[in-house]
Amino acid sequence: MRRTVLKALGATCLAVWAAHGVAADDYPARPVRIVIPFTPGGGSDSLGRLVAQKLSESLKQQFIVENKPGAGGSIGTREVASAAPDGYTLLIGTSSTHGINPWIYPKLGYDALKDFAQVSMLATTEYSLSVPASLPVKSVAELIKLGQSTPTNYASSGNGTTSHLAAALFTSYSKTPFVHVPYKSSAPGLTDLLGGQVAFMFDNVSVHLPHAQTGKLRILATSGTQRTRVTPDVPTLVESGVAGYEMVGWFCVLAPAGTPPAVVSKLNREIGRILANPEVADKLKAGGNEPFAASPEETRTYIASQLQQYRKVVEAAGAKVE
Repeated sequence: MRRTVLKALGATCLAVWAAHGVAADDYPARPVRIVIPFTPGGGSDSLGRLVAQKLSESLKQQFIVENKPGAGGSIGTREVASAAPDGYTLLIGTSSTHGINPWIYPKLGYDALKDFAQVSMLATTEYSLSVPASLPVKSVAELIKLGQSTPTNYASSGNGTTSHLAAALFTSYSKTPFVHVPYKSSAPGLTDLLGGQVAFMFDNVSVHLPHAQTGKLRILATSGTQRTRVTPDVPTLVESGVAGYEMVGWFCVLAPAGTPPAVVSKLNREIGRILANPEVADKLKAGGNEPFAASPEETRTYIASQLQQYRKVVEAAGAKVE
């Protein structure tokens, strides 16, 4: 009897492994959905669409982007967390969805680590502090002086986003009572920034850079510890006198927890090849992003460490969403 049961269990395990093997060999057999939990036009959107295009080319199947914005990226993220773990629903995760949101949303609806299979990192990015060209402010010091003498608004891509947190941290460290104006996403905030309705905004360098190059925006500073390669003449916030300021964002690819490891590995290999492609790497770097290939295990470790780092940033900024 015991031998019969063991034989049956063994057959079941072999069937499961075989099914996973077939799934990995045939994957993808139908179109794959890549959820970007933000509106079109932001940094995660442009990066996600580039990755989707390259995966479609290399795996000979459609990788279709769907924007599912809301609640700082939490709505689209929750949808992926609850999707079937078969490799046909993926997420472009960010430092907002998997670094910040767990500390500012009391009812997030997903666990940043346990509810996902980590596929790969994609890139890191720094944020730019930009003002409209029409604002007579040429430095961070002048912006702080303006904010300390008159009510000064800043835009963000929404409560709890990296855009909000970067500005809240700046407000805290500079001891300046800037007024937060949250938008539903990056795009409308950027529109009002360009129109001069708000004084400044933090966003990915890749979002602000094209407008700075046409003279519509002025980038006053960047958020990392070193100047970016695409804005070498722009000082960091620390160089601009905001002691201790540092904030770096990142992007990754995630799948629902329970996605077959063989499928995760196949996606990881393909994404690694994509990021190693000089044409892709140049596109990312030109937009202010730094390619960051990593194994699934390295991706999980990185996100776990960033969760703790962002907890400190959230506490320092005093940011919260009711």
